[in-house]
Amino acid sequence: MQENGQKKKILYSAVQPSGDLTIGNYLGAIKNWVELQEDYECFYAMADMHAITVRQDPATLRRKTLELAALYIACGVDPEKCTLYVQSNVSCHAELAWVLNTLTYVGEMERMTQFKDKSAKHADNINMGLMDYPVLMAADILLYQADVVPVGFDQRQHLEITRDIAVRFNNRYSPTFTVPEAVIMKVGAKINSLQEPTKKMSKSDENPNASVYMSDDRDAIVRKFRRAVTDSDSAVRFDPENKPGVSNLLTVYSAFAGKSVEEAEREFDGKGYGDFKAAVGEVVADALSPIQSEQKRILADKGYLEGVLAAGAERAYRAARRTLSKVYRKVGFYRPEK
Repeated sequence: MQENGQKKKILYSAVQPSGDLTIGNYLGAIKNWVELQEDYECFYAMADMHAITVRQDPATLRRKTLELAALYIACGVDPEKCTLYVQSNVSCHAELAWVLNTLTYVGEMERMTQFKDKSAKHADNINMGLMDYPVLMAADILLYQADVVPVGFDQRQHLEITRDIAVRFNNRYSPTFTVPEAVIMKVGAKINSLQEPTKKMSKSDENPNASVYMSDDRDAIVRKFRRAVTDSDSAVRFDPENKPGVSNLLTVYSAFAGKSVEEAEREFDGKGYGDFKAAVGEVVADALSPIQSEQKRILADKGYLEGVLAAGAERAYRAARRTLSKVYRKVGFYRPEK
């Protein structure tokens, strides 16, 4: 893709189609994708291969994959401006991951924070895929020669190992991969739990009041924000260290209302927490309602959605195959001449 005669930089990002996405996923990833697709050549994936590192119900995983694709589009991700596809539909991801495994050390994987956390959480299912997750992620990114990767705070370690693997391969076999840079989103990059505001909002939180999901109806959204943890003080002030709950709500409000945190502080100056929390709930519900309606409309048009994903997988495969062919040649894999 060209813009003003210059080639756009390539950007890669993906979200797992497991569980229900939260407003944190939306603000930290998908909402930014809509803006990024204007400036970059974007590859956006439903990372179903990553999802099965934790046990999934097969029928639910298939349904969630389509729901996530429809949600991307409903949020403004344009299949005409980016490559939107399902990870497992492009076999090159798994193929490159195997090659990259031979340049990755066990100790590196054992030190990964996410591996430690998930191993503790899923002690009965500490599988090799769970340990190998960062290598597959590296393959995802390097396949498309991504220049940049938008990452949240919890993914920076994975991008660093991706960079290490790319440099390692380039040094051993000659320059092959683009070494990607991180793009850390400032606004809404980290939305915390409504019940434990020092922890990140999670789609797998066992407390139903801790996370607001993209699929929640208006009543549920407003109720969850009314129950959000604040503090004994009554001032609506952004102070993450001393007022993490209120600060988290101000971040959410400013992101959905399109205002700065300072503007939000002034708006609620002198008002109590009750009014403040109700207002946050209403602005979030107002923003999600049209997205939910559009997602339902897209899901009802199965032919359209399947066509989008088939076309996206074909484009992604063409780009990925170019890289994989170079890799196979450089590592010495024999290919019969046609």
